[in-house]
Amino acid sequence: MPDPAQPLTPDETPSQTLATPPADYTDPPMFSASVEGLDLWVYPCGKERLEALLLLIDGAQHSLKLCFYIYAKDDAGRTVREALIRAAQRGVKATLIVDGFGAEADARFFRDFTAAGGDFRVFSSRKSLRYLVRNHQKIALADDARAIVGGFNISDDYFAPPQENGWNDLAVWLEGRAVSPLVDWYDNLLEWTDADGVEWRHMRHAVRDWDAGSGAVRWLMGGLTRQLSGWARNVGRDLDKGRRLDLMMAYFSPPKRLLKKITAIAGRGEARLVMAGKSDNAATIGASRSLYRKLLRGGTEIYEFDPCKMHTKLLVVDDVVYLGSANFDMRSLYINLEIVLRVEDAAFAAKMREYIAGRLAASVQVTPELHARRGTFWNRLRWKVSWWLVGVADYTVSRRLNLGL
Repeated sequence: MPDPAQPLTPDETPSQTLATPPADYTDPPMFSASVEGLDLWVYPCGKERLEALLLLIDGAQHSLKLCFYIYAKDDAGRTVREALIRAAQRGVKATLIVDGFGAEADARFFRDFTAAGGDFRVFSSRKSLRYLVRNHQKIALADDARAIVGGFNISDDYFAPPQENGWNDLAVWLEGRAVSPLVDWYDNLLEWTDADGVEWRHMRHAVRDWDAGSGAVRWLMGGLTRQLSGWARNVGRDLDKGRRLDLMMAYFSPPKRLLKKITAIAGRGEARLVMAGKSDNAATIGASRSLYRKLLRGGTEIYEFDPCKMHTKLLVVDDVVYLGSANFDMRSLYINLEIVLRVEDAAFAAKMREYIAGRLAASVQVTPELHARRGTFWNRLRWKVSWWLVGVADYTVSRRLNLGL
C-alpha cells in the first residue's frame, strides 16, 4: 500500500488564467481519497507513477498481470522489465500483454523475462481485421488484490517531468473488493490475445454484455460492438443530465451528438474543457480545434494546457468522475479496447475538479477572439483534415504527417 498522500495544496486552487503559462510549472504530488471505504491514490507526477508501478511489481508475492498499449525499449522500459524479471525469479507468476501496433518492445526484448518463467503476449500480433481494434488499456494487477490503472504507458516520456516535456497524465492505485472485476476482465483478455475467430466474437460480446455493477465504483469497458459499449453508454447518460462538466482530455474529437450534450450542459450550468496545447501528434490538436467554434458559441470555456505534452483522460460531470485509458474521441468511444473507472462520489468529484482547476494557471484560455485569430482559411482546412485523420482514419496515420500545426 502506498504511503498516505497529502491533499492538494492551496496554490492549486482555481486562479486567473495567464496569457503566458509559468515556466516553473510542476506536477502536484500524489493525493488520496476514500469512497465507500475504498481508498484511492492518484498520481499526477510521472516520477511517482513509475515508483508506484515498481512498488506494485516488487511487492507481488503470487501473481502479476500487466497490460500496456505502448511499451518502449528505453530506460523506463528496461527498468520495468528488470522488475518483472526479479518477480519471475522469485516465483511470481508474471504475465505481460502489449499491443502489437502500439508497442516497440518485442519477444526478443523480453527474452530474459520469459527465460525466468514470465509470460509475454502480444495482442493482435498478426495483421487481420483486428488491425482496426487496438488494446489501448493500461492495467497492472498484483496478487489479484492491488491494481494501478490510468492513461500512462511504459516509456520515458510518461515518467519525465514537465521541464523535459514529459507527458502530463494520471494513474490511480486501488485495493480490495474493487479489484476483483479486473481479475476476470484480464483473464478474458488473455483468451482474446493473438486470437481470431470464435475468440474475436466472444470479445465483442463480452464488451457489450459487461456488467459494471451498481455501486459507487464501477469498471466500464470500451470496444468494438454492434451496440454502444458500457463506457460510451454511461458517459452519454451522465452528460444528458449533467449541470456541471470539467474535462481534461488529451485527444478530443467526439461525434456531434456528444458535442450537443456538452453545449447543453453549458447552457443550463457550466462546462469547462482543458485540452492539449502540446502533443506528439499535432493532428489531434487540430482535430480538437475544429470543434471549438461550436463549443464557444454554446458557452463552453476552453483552455489549452501548455507546459508540456498532455495525455490525461479525466472527465468530471456533477458528482461522477471518469478516469482511465479512454480518450474522448471516436476511436476510444467506439473501437479500441478501453478500461475506465467510474466513481460516483461528491467529495472525490470535488477533489478531481480541484485538480483540473489547478491546471488553469498553466493553460491558455481560448476565447472566441483568440480562436477567430487562429482560424485562418488554411488553419481551418488543416483542422478539418486533422479531424478526419484522427476520427476516421487512425493515429498511426496522422502521427506521420506534418500538417503545419
